[in-house]
Amino acid sequence: MLALLVGLLLPALATAQTATIGSKNFTEGVVLGEIATLAACEAGAEVTHRRQLGGSRILWRALLEGEIDAYAEYTGTLADELLRMPRAQRAALEAALAERGLAMTAPLGFDNSYAIGMRRAQAAQLGITRLSDLAAHPALRLGLSNEFMSRGDGWPGLRAAYALPQRPDGLDHDLAYRALASGAIDATDLYATDAEIPHYDLVVLDDDRDYFPSYAAIYLYRTDLGTRAPTVLAALRGLEGRIDAATMQRLNARVKLDGVDEATVAADWLGVAPSTGDSRVARIARRTGEHLALVGISLGAALLVALPLGVIAARRPRLGQGVLALTGVLQTLPSLAVFVFMIPLFGIGAGPAIAALFLYSLLPIVRNTHAGLTGIARELRETAAAVGLPPTTRLLRVELPLALPTILAGIKTAAVINVGTATLGALIGAGGYGQPILTGIRLDDLGLILEGAVPAALLALAVQGVFELAERALVPRGLRLTARR
Repeated sequence: MLALLVGLLLPALATAQTATIGSKNFTEGVVLGEIATLAACEAGAEVTHRRQLGGSRILWRALLEGEIDAYAEYTGTLADELLRMPRAQRAALEAALAERGLAMTAPLGFDNSYAIGMRRAQAAQLGITRLSDLAAHPALRLGLSNEFMSRGDGWPGLRAAYALPQRPDGLDHDLAYRALASGAIDATDLYATDAEIPHYDLVVLDDDRDYFPSYAAIYLYRTDLGTRAPTVLAALRGLEGRIDAATMQRLNARVKLDGVDEATVAADWLGVAPSTGDSRVARIARRTGEHLALVGISLGAALLVALPLGVIAARRPRLGQGVLALTGVLQTLPSLAVFVFMIPLFGIGAGPAIAALFLYSLLPIVRNTHAGLTGIARELRETAAAVGLPPTTRLLRVELPLALPTILAGIKTAAVINVGTATLGALIGAGGYGQPILTGIRLDDLGLILEGAVPAALLALAVQGVFELAERALVPRGLRLTARR
């Protein structure tokens, strides 16, 4: 009987192996994430792919915190940027990873080194073939990816190694190629396996001082994956040595140049049936739910905090100045920075996005609550006090109803701001309308950009309309007219 029970349970246990694969916000990272996900799924595991989570630091933190179980990385980035062990050998890297509960696969078979590239015709005209040649052309316009601008193995070290005089501008990696092709910039940083290099007929400048380290592609994973989901780990190791540089560049080209989605490209390379994707309507419906959750939860939490703060600010003028100043400072913080700052507290996903949106909702509600209450005519307040109404009753029965049009205007402003700002949540895995926008920018696909931008704009209009109706329902007509005057 026991043997029969074990026999029945073993298949269920085998399919219970679950894992989460992450990927960076660039095409190759997403393709490698899809390959790992499909390979593990074909082996019988249940794997979720969290796509386009941002740059190396975000993925690294997510791996350390256990929010993802594996992602594709490069040895140069691991050594120089993440572990701060420049030029370290594999054994040293593995030992440092083991101290953090992490490990890495053997190389996948290709090296995706950083490089600097130019249009071939311009490079030939100026006689530039090496990185050291750039020092003689200070007028060249460099546009470098934002991550490369601040990495330990990026621009600061490159500038020092080659004594380069240029002052580059930072921009998105995929947009940099378009800027280079249009002549808006003269040089940019490349990945050696980028499909755009042959497509735009670019020349890769020789790293004649060997500044860039080796960037062998690997998968980083949590060491407990071997215990929790050995099938997933076996699938990752099964990819070792199977992808050479030409193959990776070809896979990237199918996505970037031919417009084939990453899941199909990965499935074709693995020789498995591609997963059937959602229809556009289904995708928009799912993103709408995610976006509404981000906006609704953050706005609801802000109401619980901002309304009392606005009342306190109105009743305690000195304290109110501090409250208004603090919420004003929060509003001036760069939105993307706030999203990233929240990751150590809430991890990746919806949590940090909701926290950031909550902070951005405070000022409009606090300020309008304060303005609405302090804007009530003194005669009305004195009359309410003269008839003997206690302070709490005056607030609830007289002052808040009179201030309601102004308060609702602040809530409406916060809601509309949140709808737009929430699109940035896709950069940290929060989903919403930002996901297709982000993918569309990366793939230069206007249809995908509109798939996120148009619903976001319509949702903002809908939110504004809902608050207009709420004002009509909650505010007496006389007060509405007074507020508009």
